[in-house]
Amino acid sequence: MYPYIPNTQDDEKRMLEYIGFNKIEDLFSDIPENVKLKRELNLKPSMSELEVSRNLIELSKKNISTSQMTCFLGAGAYDHYIPSIVGHITSRSEFYTSYTPYQAEISQGTLQYIFEYQTLIADLTGMDVSNASLYDGGTAIAEAAFMAANITRKNQILISKTVNPESRQVLNTYAHLQGIEIIEIDDENGVTDLEQLKSQVSDKTAAVIVQSPNFFGIIEDLEAIGEIAHSQKRTLFVTSVDPISLGILKSPGSLGADIVVGEGQPLGIPLQFGGPYLGFMAVNKAHMRKLPGRVVGETIDEDGNRAFVLTLQAREQHIRREKATSNICSNQGINTLAAAVYLTTLGKKGLREVATQAAQKAHYAFNEITKSGKYKPLFDKPFFKEFAVTSDIPAANISKGLLEENILGGYSLEKYYPQYNNGVLYAVTEKRTKEEIDKLSSVLEGIK
Repeated sequence: MYPYIPNTQDDEKRMLEYIGFNKIEDLFSDIPENVKLKRELNLKPSMSELEVSRNLIELSKKNISTSQMTCFLGAGAYDHYIPSIVGHITSRSEFYTSYTPYQAEISQGTLQYIFEYQTLIADLTGMDVSNASLYDGGTAIAEAAFMAANITRKNQILISKTVNPESRQVLNTYAHLQGIEIIEIDDENGVTDLEQLKSQVSDKTAAVIVQSPNFFGIIEDLEAIGEIAHSQKRTLFVTSVDPISLGILKSPGSLGADIVVGEGQPLGIPLQFGGPYLGFMAVNKAHMRKLPGRVVGETIDEDGNRAFVLTLQAREQHIRREKATSNICSNQGINTLAAAVYLTTLGKKGLREVATQAAQKAHYAFNEITKSGKYKPLFDKPFFKEFAVTSDIPAANISKGLLEENILGGYSLEKYYPQYNNGVLYAVTEKRTKEEIDKLSSVLEGIK
């Protein structure tokens, strides 16, 4: 059966004869013989379409979704409620089949929703300009570091260890090949060690990068960190934020940030096995020409009607590749649309309500879990929707005990923070009910 490759052996022979070859191996004659595999791949026998379908169904049964379990896991991806209108709009064929808006005159719909997205992100972060989106929160931090190095002509980046560990890994991977030095600043009681930051920042520092709420869910002192960063001439202050938190917290723009980035997954994007997600970036007007990706602008056409164009494009596919400011090849179009629909649907009051409920429920869960003394707060700092607790029980045992009760528990901090042995990070969104939180607390009390 040839359900996937329609070419017959006669077709292959005719095509090879047409280009002057006798066998398919001749197409790879430029590859040295000593690096060729020279055997069949170790793969299972091919299956028919019906067999593949059955196999995939069986595999899917091994997955357990958040619709089947109560989720208290966060650490960068969150189980927020997504209004049904988001999926309704993004599933329309004119949106999910659209790609890069190369020709503005026939891409007005795509350009408009990107323009609206940019406006919403700029308003939310308190910045002047947003780009058309990045791949995810991790690459957004890396792009912000490159942007800062490009602007300042310096090659040293200071980043707090309270920034998402996976984002720091992405930054280190990217920076290694760009000749950028990364210095990580320790945490002190769950927040950035300001004294160490003061001692490390210098005239070589291109940017100081922090996250607030940070990886532990704690709200950092952005004003103090911004002052330390700006104590050095031309050093930029980069802040990574949870967009939901901005429903009740001051915008990073009002606290002195030069570049604001973050993971846009909470804005109407499902968990979907870890991606694709959405990275956002916003900057002050002074730095807009160094933004990676694209900026969509508003104008008028020859008839005086409102129209949209790609105002700025900093992409490597364009003519002067060697002068490209980043490796961003495309915007996350469908996720950009989802974020725009989500924010528009909620509005200011709705976003504030989501943030308020998440914060209140997280604090209720924190109080319930720690009131008996079996589980103790790992830190004593203000937090938003995530908090860390510790106990004498190994984190793996806690996770196993919760799973047995159909609860997806918190994130074990030991993987990236070995000093916080048995530390577990819990996330509580507006979706969690009092009954679910009470059950979590009750089950935790029974785990030995």
